[in-house]
Amino acid sequence: MSEQLVKTSYGDSEAGDNIYTITLARPEKRNAVSDRLLAALEAALIATPEGTRAIILAGEGEHFCAGLDLAEHQHREPFGVMLHSRGWHRIFDRIQNGGIPVIAAMQGAVIGGGLELATATHVRVSEPNTIYQLPEGRHGIFVGGGASVRVAKIIGPGRMCEMMLTGRILDADEGLRLGLAHYLVGPGEALAKAQQLARRIAENAPMANWAMVSAISRIDNMATDDGFFVESLTAALTQTSPEVAERIGHFLTRKGKGPQK
Repeated sequence: MSEQLVKTSYGDSEAGDNIYTITLARPEKRNAVSDRLLAALEAALIATPEGTRAIILAGEGEHFCAGLDLAEHQHREPFGVMLHSRGWHRIFDRIQNGGIPVIAAMQGAVIGGGLELATATHVRVSEPNTIYQLPEGRHGIFVGGGASVRVAKIIGPGRMCEMMLTGRILDADEGLRLGLAHYLVGPGEALAKAQQLARRIAENAPMANWAMVSAISRIDNMATDDGFFVESLTAALTQTSPEVAERIGHFLTRKGKGPQK
């Protein structure tokens, strides 16, 4: 029987819970990313059920993800390393730009490739024992899963460089302050909070969610004038749909009635 490295579950669509949960399931290795786990993660993303409104990404056990499984990377040739890195980029881009909001429930180690994975998501929840680290410099290597773009944009390139040079570990409070997490909850509460947020996000119009997770990061990469133009196009797409007209109509009706007793 083959080892199940990623577990998935889907909520009750009839009850309006169109939430798809993907759980890294290699707890004995702190969910370190092996080639097989990465392939299983990609397969789980490709298999996202139709109608999914939000995705939760979690880690089984005491840790979210301790990063790259170094045992597999002692004897790679340069071209193999580049292709491997580009594979990470492809899969993590599917998370960030797949059109569906992804919420990370984090605890314990969020290290190296685990931090690269987390920062590809759109909303991040952490527990008090969460720690963040980029130890690649201590191993004599460089990041390869997108940290030089995603992590650097969140905390700044100078701070990221310092983290890599020194191996500094950031605790949960520092991670929250710097934006590596958006929410800090109590011990064992990250998944429940992620589920609550996912249900809230799933209430939004699907096209609006698609626009937010698809357009904002791309606009950030554009020149200012190009960004304004794409913003206008995105607004035109979202604000003219029948569902949005209905939602605005309901809002205006409630507003016109004034406070309800």
